[in-house]
Amino acid sequence: MYRGQKGFTLVEIMIVVAIIALLAAIAIPNLLRARISANDALAKSTLRSLSTASETFATANSGSYPTEITDLTGATPPYINKAYCGDTISGFDYNCNFETSGASYSFEAVPANVGTSGTTTFTISTGGVLTPPA
Repeated sequence: MYRGQKGFTLVEIMIVVAIIALLAAIAIPNLLRARISANDALAKSTLRSLSTASETFATANSGSYPTEITDLTGATPPYINKAYCGDTISGFDYNCNFETSGASYSFEAVPANVGTSGTTTFTISTGGVLTPPA
């Protein structure tokens, strides 16, 4: 090496790369866990919104619950702005079950990949009962 030249040696650069790799190995799993937790919270919130819309619909319709999602989205003004049924949002698939007589409903959020996009299946039914408990 020439005297008076400034710069980093290969060993110094390799040490810096190793330190960055170590920090990434620590940080990435934490970020993934935070994302899964956020997806779970969004799924619960979405189910609560669907349930609240259905309960409000029943209050306005003499205790009769909606028989399809368009009862909630097609009203003026709508009880909810988006039909979540059959959609995949933030790693959860949403299923909606309406009894044709208007006696009950249930909504389900199923993780697309358990452990990657969410932790468990959440269900909310008539009366706003969320399982597993929040």
